[in-house]
Amino acid sequence: MQRLDGKVVFITGVARGQGRSHAIRMAEEGASIIGLDICDQIPSVFYPMATREDLAETERLVKAVGGQIVTSVGDVRNREDIGRILDLGTEQFGRLDIVIANAGIMPVIGPGEQSQAWHDAIDVMLTGVWNVLDIATPRLVAQGEGGSIIITSSAAGLTSMGLNTFAGQAGYSASKHGVVGLMRLFSKQLAKESIRVNTIHPTGVNTPMVANAEYGEFVNSHPEVANDEAYKNPMPVELIEAVDVSNAMVFLASDEARYITGVTLPVDAGYNNR
Repeated sequence: MQRLDGKVVFITGVARGQGRSHAIRMAEEGASIIGLDICDQIPSVFYPMATREDLAETERLVKAVGGQIVTSVGDVRNREDIGRILDLGTEQFGRLDIVIANAGIMPVIGPGEQSQAWHDAIDVMLTGVWNVLDIATPRLVAQGEGGSIIITSSAAGLTSMGLNTFAGQAGYSASKHGVVGLMRLFSKQLAKESIRVNTIHPTGVNTPMVANAEYGEFVNSHPEVANDEAYKNPMPVELIEAVDVSNAMVFLASDEARYITGVTLPVDAGYNNR
C-alpha cells in the first residue's frame, strides 16, 4: 500500500521547482493532485518565472508515474482563482485531504528603491498563504476526516539570512517568518478537527528560483555573500534537491505523522544549527 493512497492534495506553485517535485512524489505515493500556478512574470522578480509550458510538463510527469492531476493557471493573491481550482479539483476527485501552500518568489537582489518587491513578496508568500488556508480549511473541516496542511517557509523563516536589506529581501524574510505565526494559529484552532498544520524550512534548493544566471551573477559580484561562512550549510552541500523537501512533505502528509502538528521542520543541511 502506498503512503497516500486515495488522498487528494492541493499544491500551489506547482508548475516547476519544489511544487512540481511535491506533485510527482505524492503521485508516486498514490495521491491525486490539484495544482495552481500563476504561469506569469511578476515584474519585481529578477529571474524568469514558470510558464504554461512548465505547468503542462508537470501534468505530463505526474501522469507518467501513474498519478491523476487537474491544474489551473491562477494567482494565490486572487481568492477567486483559489476557489475555482479547488471547486474543479474536488468535483473531479471527490474530496480534499492535504493542502501544500508552496507558491513563492525570491525578489531579493533588486535595488533598494524597488519598494514594490516588498509588497509582492508579502502578497504572494504571506497573504497568499493566508488566502489558501482561509479558503481550503473550511472544506477540510466540513469533510470531517482530518487532514494535513503544510506551508513552505524557509531557513530564512527561522533565522536571518544576511544577503542585504533590499525591499524584496526584507519582504522575503518577513513573509517566511510570518507564515510560522499563521501555522501556529491554525494548528491550535484545527487540532480538535484532527487537521495538522506544519511548516517546512528548506535551505537553498536546486530549483530555478536559486539556480539561475541572474542570481549567480549577483553572488559573483558580491563575494561577501558567497564567502560568508554564516551563509553556508554546515553539511557539505551547497544546495539540496527539491526531492529532499518533497520527501519531508510526504512524511508530514501521511498517517506516519498523524500526531505531528505545530512543528517548524528544517530540511536545511544544518543551516539553523550553527
